[in-house]
Amino acid sequence: MEEAKKTAAKTTKTTKSETKATTTKAATKSTTKATTAKKTTTSASKATAEKKTTTAKKTTTAKATTAKTTAAKVAKEEVKAEVKEPVAKKEVKKVANKRELKDPSATLRNARISARKVKIVIDNIRGKNVDEAIAILKFTPKAASPLVEKLLKSAIANAENNNMMNRKDLYVAEIYANQGATMKRIRAATQGRANRIRKRTSHITIVLKERA
Repeated sequence: MEEAKKTAAKTTKTTKSETKATTTKAATKSTTKATTAKKTTTSASKATAEKKTTTAKKTTTAKATTAKTTAAKVAKEEVKAEVKEPVAKKEVKKVANKRELKDPSATLRNARISARKVKIVIDNIRGKNVDEAIAILKFTPKAASPLVEKLLKSAIANAENNNMMNRKDLYVAEIYANQGATMKRIRAATQGRANRIRKRTSHITIVLKERA
């Protein structure tokens, strides 16, 4: 009987130890499953956050590109509207801004002629009407006449196209020639000398106005 009791006690101890081992194994399995589940959830949350950030970046870039394209389209439409604007309206605007514009003028800089030679010609056309001045320059046999005539025609074109002035009312209000840079050269002379040659230049300016 005692042996039977001992064996029964041993069996109960072994069963208890087995149950404890199984419970510990189950607990460890549950903890590992929980940790793996936490890891998966954290990785999934990170992936979703990254996806959200990438989508937000894409949306912001898309909005920026759409804004740029719309701005470019608006600018193109404005340019087209300006091109399609009738000529009469443009002329009206030019006439309205006529008082704000300066007097029409033209300038020739660094002309390869001295200012003294130019002044001989420009004194003849100061205060004259435009057509009369052109006629005088055509029949003046001086080296500066072609240069001044070309400059006068340029000033007339500026007055007609930019200031919308009438050619018949234009006259030469101001005309002057200033000395420009002087280029210095050397010419060989007798007994080994070197003579100085001065190649002078001038700046010519013409200002036109309308007669009242």
